[in-house]
Amino acid sequence: MNPKEPGRRRFLKNSAVLAGLAVGAMQPANAQSPPEEGSGAGAKDAHAYGQRSRFETSVRYGAMGLYDTAPPGWHRDFGLRTPIQDSVGIITPASLHFYIAHGYEPPDIDPSEHKLLIHGMVDKPLILSMDDLKRLPSVTRVHFLECNANGAPAGPTGQFRDVPTATAQDTHGYTSCSMWTGVPLSILLEKAGVQADAKWIIGEGSEKGKHTKSIPIEKAMEDVLVAYGQNGEALRPQQGYPIRLLVPGWEGINNVKWLRRIKLVKEPYMGMWESTKYPSLRSDGLSRWFQFEMGPRTVITRPSGGQKLPGPGFYEISGLAWSGGGVVRKIEVSTDNGKTWKEAEVQSPVTPKAHVRFGFGWEWNGEETILQSRCTDERGDQQPTVAELAKFWKVEPEFFKITGTIPGHFNAIQPWKINRDGGVENAISF
Repeated sequence: MNPKEPGRRRFLKNSAVLAGLAVGAMQPANAQSPPEEGSGAGAKDAHAYGQRSRFETSVRYGAMGLYDTAPPGWHRDFGLRTPIQDSVGIITPASLHFYIAHGYEPPDIDPSEHKLLIHGMVDKPLILSMDDLKRLPSVTRVHFLECNANGAPAGPTGQFRDVPTATAQDTHGYTSCSMWTGVPLSILLEKAGVQADAKWIIGEGSEKGKHTKSIPIEKAMEDVLVAYGQNGEALRPQQGYPIRLLVPGWEGINNVKWLRRIKLVKEPYMGMWESTKYPSLRSDGLSRWFQFEMGPRTVITRPSGGQKLPGPGFYEISGLAWSGGGVVRKIEVSTDNGKTWKEAEVQSPVTPKAHVRFGFGWEWNGEETILQSRCTDERGDQQPTVAELAKFWKVEPEFFKITGTIPGHFNAIQPWKINRDGGVENAISF
């Protein structure tokens, strides 16, 4: 998977590069000044629960009111995107993990009183406390989560993804990757005794809206977790505290948070999100339900939209790749707008259905160009171009820009334009 001359080796060989790096580090065009000294948490709090440096200012951002209307009693929907352009390695800190609220704030749940009910088409219904769950065998696995609408060109607020000022956080901020700890759902289902006619599970959350999602029994038995830990600590409330479903590689909406109930049934439920919000695309008058798996995708995070190169010289092109289909097998980078492709250096660890970090050594000559990346997973599925994706959906590329249409699963190759002054712009087109 490594190129003949990996970027790091080229970097160490080329002494002229070291001098070039002294020009300055690549900076975002809209970099914020660090907060004033003494403006952070008090020393006691900083010691009791570690605080990051006051010079680190990367945060999530998003939009309130993803939908124009909301039922009485609802909070307006909103989403907060991960600052993926600032990511280091493959693990997203829990405090920067993307968060989408479909109408309600996280419930305030006392874990000592919380119970998980498993019932329906089982031989022995179960009611499990948190202590019961933590007595059972647990696993820790690295997996990404991704919203179905990550990268959707026509976002819920009508903002097109093809605006030149879009950053990687704008285009790909609805994905994050963590180490998740919990009990394999298969252990719980085997303990309950799944009946032969049970074909689906229905997960239900504890928030006011009682979000539900239907998941095939095969997936439930394969690799789904009832997770209570994230990156070495308990789940944060926004991530489902005290327990959530973790459904590796599938649309984020399947990962039911604040989990309170799992029901075994013969047929899927057609809840609100399955019948009205999540049919994948309506290009031909048809609705495509239960489009679960997220396709192969990459994004170059440095250099990317909103950043600036200080001048010609050596740079390591760095980014992330992932696929709901399993392990990412190959990552390629183009520095000439897709005319030629070269294999990137894939950094360890590489695990199924998780973010993978890649690097590619590049000598920028100061001329305008366009950078792209693409990946291929273990099944041979390759990340498509916009034109290839449109052909798959049987639409014209312009269809993706229709305001109010959120096709989902928009995993087309993301291009970044490098201008002669070093500025980096979003260059996707339809």
